[in-house]
Amino acid sequence: MNFTERKSGILLHPSSLPSPYGIGDFGADARRFVDTLAQAGQTLWQILPLCPIGYGNSPYQSTSAFAGNVLLISPDDLITAGLLTEEDLGDVPAFSSDIVDYDAVRSYKLPLFKKAYARFQTEAPDNIQTSFAAFCAKQAFWLEDYALFTSLKAYFAHERALGKGENDWITFSQNTDNLLSDEEKQAYFASACWNSWPNALRKRNGNTLKKWSRLLADAITEEKFYQYLFSVQWQALKAYANAKGISIIGDTPIFTAYDSADVWAQQPLFQLDSKGFPTVVSGVPPDYFCADGQLWGNPLYQWKAHKKTDYLWWTNRIRKALEDVDYLRIDHFRAFESHWEVPFGAPNAIQGEWKKGPGIDFFHTLRRLLGDLPLIAEDLGIITDEVRALREEAGFPGMRILQFAFGNDKNNAYLPHMCDKNSIMYSGTHDNDTTLGWYASATEAEKDHYRRYLNVDGQDAAWDFIRLAFASPAVFAIVPLQDVLNLDSHYRMNRPGISEGNWAFRFHWGQWHAGYTEGLYYLATLFGRYPER
Repeated sequence: MNFTERKSGILLHPSSLPSPYGIGDFGADARRFVDTLAQAGQTLWQILPLCPIGYGNSPYQSTSAFAGNVLLISPDDLITAGLLTEEDLGDVPAFSSDIVDYDAVRSYKLPLFKKAYARFQTEAPDNIQTSFAAFCAKQAFWLEDYALFTSLKAYFAHERALGKGENDWITFSQNTDNLLSDEEKQAYFASACWNSWPNALRKRNGNTLKKWSRLLADAITEEKFYQYLFSVQWQALKAYANAKGISIIGDTPIFTAYDSADVWAQQPLFQLDSKGFPTVVSGVPPDYFCADGQLWGNPLYQWKAHKKTDYLWWTNRIRKALEDVDYLRIDHFRAFESHWEVPFGAPNAIQGEWKKGPGIDFFHTLRRLLGDLPLIAEDLGIITDEVRALREEAGFPGMRILQFAFGNDKNNAYLPHMCDKNSIMYSGTHDNDTTLGWYASATEAEKDHYRRYLNVDGQDAAWDFIRLAFASPAVFAIVPLQDVLNLDSHYRMNRPGISEGNWAFRFHWGQWHAGYTEGLYYLATLFGRYPER
């Protein structure tokens, strides 16, 4: 595990990159960002999960733990690959350069990808055909179920939008009479959630799966092709970054969305009832972020069932993730020690209880099967001695957040003088306000402590925090791009506990000044995180 060399970098999801197409992608501006990182002496680029987005456009509520978000595919690079033409782009809408309008992006980009698929079917050279076949064979362990799941959802959603499927509705409504409200029933059914499918499909009857795989063969191949395009473009971008000396820190959510290919395909690995609904769901109790706790709603694992398989699903998941990134942050690490279990249907996360996770046995198994693990433990929130002991025994660095450091406690664990080397120091994360926003809303005690700690007047809080993070003993220092650009609360990425208006931040190159490049380079070299030129 290479957590010995001091490094620094920037947290920015690819969706936040500039591009003409409404959302950041893996094209020219991503390569320009990599070039800018290199010029600024940064050797780390941290991203959020690359998986398909789900409820609220969140990458932490994905329909797959393995698939990629196809909205990040670059149309320009598809032109370079000969799968689109300039004429195919048509009149590009006047997208905002500041926020992602996901509905508008889908409306524009998905028809483009259909054109690319049509050209692939009729004109693709042999090398692309061969490469696609090799990708499908290598990734079959997750791709087959994901492509079938996605195609089935699209088919049933379309049929139901046309008013078809009355018998399915009657059966589903009767089965959920004492479980869901009428409004919830309509939402599950209209979205074609997998537990509203015909019973044989819901229970994955072998003959039924074969029948539908034949009926939807072209749609299934199309979904696989989109995942192939995603993989080719991302791997090219990763190779470009690695060649520039920049490592990618990825992120994997500990839980999966209920309406996902993983839960449908691996039902015995989750706590579900006989109708396929969760018996308990995930969340966290009241904390710094939310007074009512956070009710995430993901189904929880049957850890005994996972153990019986030698954690095969998880092993495949981590192996696949480490093909895509160089380091991997495990979101909500504390759940491996114990997780907050909330009854399905509860209105909030207050009335839950802690239940034990798999503990160190899980990580011993991963290490035995996968070798050394370049994992980072997201150990934020309510952290007990048992969680700290698990992280230390596993050997993973934890996270320290400067926005949590200041107040009245002179020995706060997040203060740099209390931080050890086996840590990752952040000014803030995607769940925090920007540092400029933090300072504007901080208590007087927090502001006073920060100013005295750094011997500053508070006029440049964002760059004060960047300097402090880089100077800390932590082996890695990561700062969100919003802090580099000195942006206020309007530009934060996520507001935990609020379901709408998140994950939409974008920047444009007019916000990046030459002084930021030189400032980052100066601090990286000053504090031993990058060798001087």
